[in-house]
Amino acid sequence: MKHGIFYPAEWHPQSGVQLTWPHAETDWQYCLDEITETFLQLAKAIAQHEHLLVVCPNVMDVRMQLSQRLTAEEMHRVLFCHCPTNDTWARDHGAITLLRPTPDGEEPLLLDFKFNGWGEKFPSFLDNAITCEIANHGLFHAPVADHTDFVLEGGAIETDGEGTIFTTSACLLAPHRNQPLSQKEIECYLIDTLHADRVVWIDHGTLIGDDTDGHIDTIVRCAPKNTLLYVGCDDPSDEQYADFMALKRQLQSLRTRQGAPYSLLRLPMPQPLYEDGQRLPATYANFLVINGAVIVPTYRQPSLDTLAIDTIAQAFPDREMIPIDATTVIRQHGSLHCLTMQYPDGVLVKPNPINI
Repeated sequence: MKHGIFYPAEWHPQSGVQLTWPHAETDWQYCLDEITETFLQLAKAIAQHEHLLVVCPNVMDVRMQLSQRLTAEEMHRVLFCHCPTNDTWARDHGAITLLRPTPDGEEPLLLDFKFNGWGEKFPSFLDNAITCEIANHGLFHAPVADHTDFVLEGGAIETDGEGTIFTTSACLLAPHRNQPLSQKEIECYLIDTLHADRVVWIDHGTLIGDDTDGHIDTIVRCAPKNTLLYVGCDDPSDEQYADFMALKRQLQSLRTRQGAPYSLLRLPMPQPLYEDGQRLPATYANFLVINGAVIVPTYRQPSLDTLAIDTIAQAFPDREMIPIDATTVIRQHGSLHCLTMQYPDGVLVKPNPINI
């Protein structure tokens, strides 16, 4: 953590969470009512604990939807940013926050990387401009540094908040991102830009149906006390079995910066879910940590849902577990963490009557 600047872990105190709201011009058009219900549940869970930043092109409509579900106190925690959007994946188009310790606390700095639709797979020109739009609306207290010469999605990196960055070789070395940079050059860029000490590359565990080329937040997540939660696979007949066994072996071989093995907590793999005959990348690893709680995706598989919630609770024993059905979200190949971006304390302005 060079010069005291650091990339905070997700469980660091937060000022709020961004949701980029679905609408009829997104890929959610065919199930808009169902995904809107999921977003309303997410908004409620977030606004009960901290501020919520809603990015959308139709503020009046979304404000009405939220006012019918949130209490007056919760609505006073909501900020709105009017902005055209391609899609809803705030984790990957949202700004990444660094913190600099100061005599009075911590000073945030936002990094705006390029989002190009996960390697130019999908339209992204509107979503790539969202962070600048939020800043132009005056909703950030923190300055925004332009890093849009480098493609980086928030779901592609995890941190323990102590100088280690986790990522996957499948994603960051995938085509149409940052070629011709080599793995070593990308690693040096991450260390320099995120003020990290090291990068740990995960080489196994890509979920079938994953459009992101293997985001780390779908398979391995950091938790306090050098704990890693990871997805396991129990079924030898599953075509992912060998790859996820290799993931387990790699994680067992990893060591902390102090040379100790990580504490590993194994999440179950949901039973396969399909859309139009294609397997979907359902995962319990795509949870969101907020102030005082963890929002956990569930898949209408009661025994596995309960096991996943109980396992995540072991890693975050001081936080409420909030399960939210993610069976609609996964139809577009993402889950709850993918839909959200948290901002540490000091980033978001406080809502006022103009914003609400």
